[in-house]
Amino acid sequence: MSPLAVLTGIIMGSAVTMTVGLAMVLIVFVVLAGEHPRLGIEAYRLLASFGLFLTLALVSSAAFWALLRRRRWMWLAQVATWIAVVAIARFYWPK
Repeated sequence: MSPLAVLTGIIMGSAVTMTVGLAMVLIVFVVLAGEHPRLGIEAYRLLASFGLFLTLALVSSAAFWALLRRRRWMWLAQVATWIAVVAIARFYWPK
């Protein structure tokens, strides 16, 4: 396995873990939103984070698979993965 495949696998695993964790927190927010109105306000930012990490998980999974199978579009998937990483960094970077 190439070093790029290992790095992509680490990114993929981290993104999938974050997506699952954010999904669980989102479920808790939806369940408790009626009792705690402030959670409803913060749920939008949580939903945006969930969407970003879901995108990263999907794109990095495709990139990982493409690297292992040596598909022609593997470099396109790598570029998409790094664009998603940069998008997440910009989302969380302090203004």
